[in-house]
This record gives sequence, C-alpha cells and structure tokens, in this order.
Amino acid sequence: MHNPAVLLTLILMVSLTFYALFGGADYGGGVWDLLARGPRQQQQRELIANAIAPVWEANHVWLILVIVLLFAGFPPAFAAVSTALHIPLTAIIIGIVMRGSSFVFRAYHTADYRTQKRWGMIFAVASTITPICLGVIVGAISSGNIVVKQGISENGFLTPWLGLFPLMVGVFSLSLFVFLAAVYLTVESTDVQLQEDFRRRALVSGLLVALMALATFVSARTGAPDIYSGLLKPSIVWIVQGATAVFACTAFLCLLARKYKIARVAAMLQITFILWGWGMSQAPYLLQGDMTVNDAAASPAVLWTLIAAVGSGLVLLVPSLLYLLRLFKMGNEHLPLH
Repeated sequence: MHNPAVLLTLILMVSLTFYALFGGADYGGGVWDLLARGPRQQQQRELIANAIAPVWEANHVWLILVIVLLFAGFPPAFAAVSTALHIPLTAIIIGIVMRGSSFVFRAYHTADYRTQKRWGMIFAVASTITPICLGVIVGAISSGNIVVKQGISENGFLTPWLGLFPLMVGVFSLSLFVFLAAVYLTVESTDVQLQEDFRRRALVSGLLVALMALATFVSARTGAPDIYSGLLKPSIVWIVQGATAVFACTAFLCLLARKYKIARVAAMLQITFILWGWGMSQAPYLLQGDMTVNDAAASPAVLWTLIAAVGSGLVLLVPSLLYLLRLFKMGNEHLPLH
C-alpha cells in the first residue's frame, strides 16, 4: 500500500476493534455488576471481578494507541474533535479514572461492606456512562456537525454531540458491550447456574442490540444522512452487513444451544463487522463531510515513521499480551481466549 494515510487509518481501525472486543467487554461487565440480581448476585459480581481483574488495565493500551496515532498522524482531525467534543471527552476521562480507581478500592477495602458497596456502585455507574460517551463521539464524528475553523467550533460545544443520532449511537455501543460481556461470562464461569444467569442476559441483550441497530439506522436518516446513504448503496458494505447478520444469528443460536465458545467467537466477529461496516460507510472521511483522511494526514515522513513505530511496538506488545492472557486466563479452560 503506497498511501501511508490509508494504512495508518487501517491500523487505527484495528486498534479500535481490539479495544471494543476487550475493553468494551470490561465496560459491559461493569453494567452487569450494576444489574446483578437474584440469589446469586454476589457470585455474579465475584465472577465479573475475577474476569476483569487480570486484564482491565492492559486492555486500555488499544485506546491509548488510537489517541496517539490520531494526535500524531492526523493532527487537524484530533484538534477538531478535541475542541468540538471536549465535554464528552472529559466525561470519558473522568469515567475511566473513576472506574479504575473504584474497582481497585472495592477489591482491597474488605473491612466495611457499605463502603465496598459504594465503591462498587461508582465502578458500575462509570462503566455505564463511559461507553455511552464513546459511542456519542463516534456518532458526532459521523454526523457532519464537527466544523472547527481557526480553533472555534462553528456549531458550538453542544450541537455536535447532543443530538438524537449521537445519543442513539451511544446507547447502541453500550448494548454491544453489554451483550459481549454476557457472552464472555458464560464461558468464564465453571458454575452451571451462573452460566445460565449470563446466558439469559446474553439472549436478552442480543435482542436489545438488534433493536438498537435498527433504531440507530433509522435515526441516521436525518442525523447522519451521508452514513445512511452509504449503508444503502449496493457495495461491499452490504457484504459486511450480511456477515454481521450471519454472525449475530450464529451467536444467538449457539447461546440457545449452550455452545458458549462458538457463541463467543460469533459475537466477537459480529461486533468486528459492525465496526468495519461503520468505517467503510465513513470513508473517505475522517470527519464526515468536512475532512477526509488525506486532508487530515500529517506529512508522509511522519506517517511512515508512525507506522514503523507501531510495527516495532507490536513486536513487544503482542507477545506481552499473549503471555498475560496465558498466565491469567489460559490456565482455566473456561476462561476466554484460550
């Protein structure tokens, strides 16, 4: 590939996909922590905590990579997003900090149950709000309302993101993460009753994902008309949408049949194709309607340097992550990614 801007955009999409598949499931686990009910609610929370604890910090490396590559590789786009969307971005930063710190405080504060419960509530609420804000930012980027000229957001600081379509994308993102977490937790558990608890949650949240996908698509007609038109064009996007539907049905049927490991793979592929379908309908724009990938790109020398740095970093990152998963996850056949 001779265009470094396009190549770096693909690396951004891959990083975003990994963050959704791993970090997104952590957020979903926090939501299920908030919604834990029934006679096994304490066991449900313990399962969630044990699943998240070894990997939640490492999963944020993908988000950091996305931010760094956007900042260094596409500075005009980074400046526009950080200016027009500084409110939801600030909410994300606060949410990530509160979520991580409260998770640790809850784990090690065992003397007072009420204090531990309070930390757990902060963890769960932050896990719910943060992915909504992430989705809102994606929706705002796709809406075409981010227009920044000479450091000033022409649409103000509320209009670019405080609309029906960005909010729908935010709730859609939350539903995807909740579904993914429930599917993962069916594999995490060695207890049949806990598996059944999260199997039911996965089925219900899977239906919610389908409803939110339809609602988000309908809202795109007025909220993101270019994305809406792109999704209706008979092109490779339709192939991606078809694959998404196939994997969604596969995950649902495997959950019904209690084939949890296959359901996990199908759910991961479903979310992967949803993300890449959005990326393809967004192309060639980085900020829909205002700034293309090539418009926002830094000089080729900078882009190739970034690509080389990512390649060198992956030589260390991938083996480290695999070792982490092998050390804390693969020792138990019921845990994911073995």
